[in-house]
Amino acid sequence: MQLLTAPPSPFARKARVCLIEAGLADDVEEVNVAASALAPDPAITSHNPLGKIPALIREDGPALYDSRVICRWLDARAGAGLYPDARLWETLTLEATADGIMDAAVLIVYEHRFRPEPHRSEDWIEGQWGKIARALDTLEARWMSHLAGRLDMGQIALGCALGYLDFRHPDRPWRAGRGALDDWYAVFGERAAMRATRPA
Repeated sequence: MQLLTAPPSPFARKARVCLIEAGLADDVEEVNVAASALAPDPAITSHNPLGKIPALIREDGPALYDSRVICRWLDARAGAGLYPDARLWETLTLEATADGIMDAAVLIVYEHRFRPEPHRSEDWIEGQWGKIARALDTLEARWMSHLAGRLDMGQIALGCALGYLDFRHPDRPWRAGRGALDDWYAVFGERAAMRATRPA
């Protein structure tokens, strides 16, 4: 199998961390492709018509895409328990929250990268950051007991989201007033799978 990926992508990183944590890294070749919102690589669009990464090319079926789909499939294949039945809905909600943080953070990058400066909307950018800030506040207030529990896909997704904030938005002090979340990430970010997939 092949995983189409790009080192800076938080969504691709999520799938890469899942591969390692599920014990499937040796079963999948990672293939770096040029991801672009305006001119997606044909290597991507031939497998994912949306032109987004990650995409997982399988030997026995059509390619899978969207990081949530890929991670669910990998977890089922490995029997890794990253979507535990006992707290499935909480895990899925945490994963969706982390994905929303990534979505908003990527859109801010795109606004700066692809829209000419006279046409950029600072209000829109701050609106995206508002989503991130509200999500982080909610995680700090309501989710620390879940984050302290057994490893699951929600935790992996959140670790990748926070890593992306550090990578692309170092000028945004997301840790301020969120000491518990900061402490959790300081430990989680040092997992072997997280160290092996740090964005570049």
